Amino acid sequence: MAMGTPPSARNGRRHAPMADINVTPLVDVMLVLLIIFMVTAPLLITGVPVNLPESRAKGLDADKKPTVISIAADGGIFLDETQLSDDELVTRLGTIAAASAGMEPPQIFLRADTSLDYGRVMRVMGELNRAGLNRVALVSSGTEDAAPVSDGSQ
Repeated sequence: MAMGTPPSARNGRRHAPMADINVTPLVDVMLVLLIIFMVTAPLLITGVPVNLPESRAKGLDADKKPTVISIAADGGIFLDETQLSDDELVTRLGTIAAASAGMEPPQIFLRADTSLDYGRVMRVMGELNRAGLNRVALVSSGTEDAAPVSDGSQ
């Protein structure tokens, strides 16, 4: 058997066309996009102005009757219809959490008067968190004609 030139050189053709895709530029572009999303995602979450008492949001679908905690304008705390002191609230929240041990924690609706300071509402939310009741929804007036939240640039 005689040694000869490769078949492509005998027929006058140079090289067969390459059918491979170079993925290096694709990987470079995807890594740059990943970095951009990683940098911008935290910026989208923080700094959002929130005006809780006025809302155009739709109601939540609740499969069970939620526990409603209300804070009146004078600072009084009500669990459903019963007025409680701060110490009684801690005890009742512990009872609710113990009753749901091993199951999904119950849904809590927190209603607070517009005139209350933020600290009062946060103390109640802190007690909810400490009791292990983390499914808390803040209830607003829910009117359709509520004004949109303004960014203060007017």
